[in-house]
Amino acid sequence: MDRSQTYEGGCHCGAIRFRVRVKKYEAVECNCSMCQKKGILHLIVPPEDFQLLQGSESLTTYTFNTGTAKHTFCRVCGIHPFYRPRSHPDSFDVNVRCLDGDAISLFRIVPFDGKNWEQNIHQLTQSQNSNS
Repeated sequence: MDRSQTYEGGCHCGAIRFRVRVKKYEAVECNCSMCQKKGILHLIVPPEDFQLLQGSESLTTYTFNTGTAKHTFCRVCGIHPFYRPRSHPDSFDVNVRCLDGDAISLFRIVPFDGKNWEQNIHQLTQSQNSNS
């Protein structure tokens, strides 16, 4: 049974809007220094399941450390609705908290020890690869 469904979401001010197709209702809560401060709940999706509807001109990007992750956020309100993650640089990482309505209630939240990223990243990549 295909439980996939399409949702829309965006930033706080509405400048950024996107659409995402969800196939697996599981979000990752990471405790690394960046994710803990942003409060992001990660939903990693392939590019074909993500569409930016509006706001490319309102996006800005922050990079640090290896420079692989592209932390995009709204230059107007500062919200981080999605980005390109270091773990899956060819995919999109959607912040489940930025989905419209009460979509977050459908997700199982799975903890990830990102403080010890190098020792644990295999868990995240294995989990995501099993979704394919």
